Amino acid sequence: MLSLIRSAAIFASIGLVSATAFIRPRAPDVNSCPGYKVTNIKETGSGLTAELQLAGTACNIYGKDLASLKLQVTYDSKSRIHVKITDPEEKRYQVPEEVFPRPNSKATGSAKSTDIVFSYTASPFSFSINRRSTGEKLFDTTGNALVFESQYLHLKTNLPTDPNIYGLGEHTDSFRLPNVNHTRTLWSRDSYGIPQSSNLYGNHPIYFDHRKSGTHGTLLLNSNGMDIKLETVNGKSSLEYNVIGGILDLYFFAGPEPVTVAKQYAEVAGLPTMMPYWGLGFHQCRYGYRDWIDVAEIVANYSIAEIPLETMWTDIDYMYNRWIFTLDPERFPLEKVREIVDYLHKHDQHYIVMVDPATAYQDYPTFNRGKEDDIWLKEADGSIHKGVVWPGVTAFPDWFHPNIGPFWAGEFAKFFSADAGVDIDGVWIDMNEPASFCNYPCNDPDADAINQKMPPQRLPVRDPPRSIPGFPSTGSATTATTTQSAERRVRKRQEGGSINLISPAYAIANDAPLGLSDRTVHTDIVHYGGLSEYDTHNLYGTMMSDITYDAMLARRPGLRPLIITRSTFAGAGKRVGKWLGDNLSQWDQYRWSIAGMLGFASIYQIPMIGSDVCGFGGNTTETLCARWASLGAFNPFFRNHNGDTSISQEFYRWPLVASSARKSIDIRYRLLDYIYTAMHRQSLDGTPILNPLFFKYPKDANTYPLDTQFIYGDAILVSPVLEENSTSVEIYLPKDTLYNFHTGKKVRGEGKNATLTDIPFDEIPLHIIGGNILPFRSSSAMTTTELRTRPFTIVVAPNEGGEATGSLYIDDGVSVEQKATVDVTMEYKKGRLSIKGRFGFRGASVKINAEEEVLEKKVDIELVGDVEIEV
Repeated sequence: MLSLIRSAAIFASIGLVSATAFIRPRAPDVNSCPGYKVTNIKETGSGLTAELQLAGTACNIYGKDLASLKLQVTYDSKSRIHVKITDPEEKRYQVPEEVFPRPNSKATGSAKSTDIVFSYTASPFSFSINRRSTGEKLFDTTGNALVFESQYLHLKTNLPTDPNIYGLGEHTDSFRLPNVNHTRTLWSRDSYGIPQSSNLYGNHPIYFDHRKSGTHGTLLLNSNGMDIKLETVNGKSSLEYNVIGGILDLYFFAGPEPVTVAKQYAEVAGLPTMMPYWGLGFHQCRYGYRDWIDVAEIVANYSIAEIPLETMWTDIDYMYNRWIFTLDPERFPLEKVREIVDYLHKHDQHYIVMVDPATAYQDYPTFNRGKEDDIWLKEADGSIHKGVVWPGVTAFPDWFHPNIGPFWAGEFAKFFSADAGVDIDGVWIDMNEPASFCNYPCNDPDADAINQKMPPQRLPVRDPPRSIPGFPSTGSATTATTTQSAERRVRKRQEGGSINLISPAYAIANDAPLGLSDRTVHTDIVHYGGLSEYDTHNLYGTMMSDITYDAMLARRPGLRPLIITRSTFAGAGKRVGKWLGDNLSQWDQYRWSIAGMLGFASIYQIPMIGSDVCGFGGNTTETLCARWASLGAFNPFFRNHNGDTSISQEFYRWPLVASSARKSIDIRYRLLDYIYTAMHRQSLDGTPILNPLFFKYPKDANTYPLDTQFIYGDAILVSPVLEENSTSVEIYLPKDTLYNFHTGKKVRGEGKNATLTDIPFDEIPLHIIGGNILPFRSSSAMTTTELRTRPFTIVVAPNEGGEATGSLYIDDGVSVEQKATVDVTMEYKKGRLSIKGRFGFRGASVKINAEEEVLEKKVDIELVGDVEIEV
């Protein structure tokens, strides 16, 4: 009888738990909070300061409300307002200056003459940013309570109906963000397959709000995890920040043109770095190249197929047991890797490898030197924090440690020595969210590594199956060798109540199932100087980028580093480029890649951007890869890359793909100076290298949602075919004069859709927008070095008024500081073409060529001085 009663009690308990699981309590209502009231206002000619006092009984919905706050408003310039809401002593965490240097703090704007204006209501406190010329409210918190708690910040702005909001990446959602029940979560995570409506690798809390009356931008400079919610209820739209730490540090950009907002954001985030000219060539990589033989054969096969290959890449396959700064002594012996690199360099090609942050917790030189320099992240008891990544049990660098720069530069100098090591030309950094394969709480990483079979088992060592052209020693077995060894201001922790660094009361919509610390460095880890991973997690990838940039620059003084990273934060483009992560070989991801690329190039100021062409995960098809090869040629960063469980997808493996690659690379290379000029312009003032159509046609509402067409540079409309096995595509032709790129024939856009038909699988529809002059190389080449010897053809595409303009920038392509450049503007007017500017290089040849309707006359000149030509 006793046992029956006990069973009944257990059953009842289970039933109760089940019921509570399905009946969840409602989320607290932030509008029940009292908000704040303004006191002690002090106004100046360039802004104001004030105190904010809690306006009623604290609601403490996700922590403890701060009773008082400090408000600072600064008119930084005519077009930018900086609004900062902090604790009174500013002891709470703020994004460190060394990660995101603030613009010049000396305000140059005047509250009486700026393009945008700050206004406020005293009680309850709300504020708005208004356009001075029209009075339109661009950011407006009226009717929405400000909540500022120990681990929860809430700020909400009212939006126009059906708003056009762009940004808030990294994501694979539509370029124009949904505005009904949509949440953008910013928290870096390893996100294989790049799903939609999910947090991905990087974080850019900047958005553009485009209206027919103008465009403006808003940056929330905060690196803590956050949900940004876009909602429309009863016809009223809003954008709402829900942040789990830090402060409210807001920058508002007046625009009013979309490109102007991009340039204004660049003034704060930093201008993007200039990449080497060769970096715009075609790159080939794969995770799963078995050994040096595979790599050598890929290089040889591209040459045999007559497909230009600029740079060969190697994933973590080259490492011994996936230990960074090592070579597998049997599969990638040093003498064979150096032979491959020497071959590439002899043929004006380049070599890049991957370096991850996670370092094998093993007795080997890199780990031991890091331990001596004390640069590994530590637990509270002083022991090294462990995770599980490709090498098995790993340690993670602390990028805030003062020894990390010399340590990292030292490892690069030793392992990547041009004289005795792997003489790389650029570097690829990955897994830097940072990623770990260990599920939280990861109490036994050693056992977890064994269970996950990390490091992965390698295929047996083999001898070359055949002689490889260009590698004369490939007819005999290789010889195994030994493994190649390879003061700042710190903000205090959050103030204002108890802190939970692992599971804060407000749970952001992080797609890792076990919370913030799942499959990454635990958020209660404290970095050197007292900064917690909870606050700085979203900065980890950008910190690694900065330190790696310095290491590459130290290794190759005076030469521009080419670094491609996975995880980024606002401002990362100052040092690195970015690829869009581990996508899949699917048509929808082919389409998504366009919006992802536009976000980074046109909004986040990271112009060196592209997707894994043909897809990383899963098996591509011949038609998908052919279409993607054509689309990829119009990514600033152009790389074919896929995973070890996928079929091989190098371009030469299918006749159709090979044809597509040859055709698209031919166009890309002939246009390389055109896009290099655009990249240089973005490095100077933030003008985007790529443009969504609404940037060019801001009054045309039909362009606002478009994200499967884009403008390459500022003059070439790219309209890829979107569906499998299709030879047609419906595209939007804006009301403008255009020219078919392939035929030169004039097309009059009517501001409506048009259907293009009979598009071969190895071609992509392109149009030149009227009013532009484009510098083409007269022919393509197998390498960018050879390409630079070709003369120029100047293509003039007049607008309806018979006029056109353009520009051309040439430098040595590799140096940080330039000794001589060509930097000219071109103007076509009244039948005359004038080319004027600086002519630092001698002997650059120009041809004015006649083709169909875009040009009328042939003439050869030397580009050594100002010239005017009758056309």
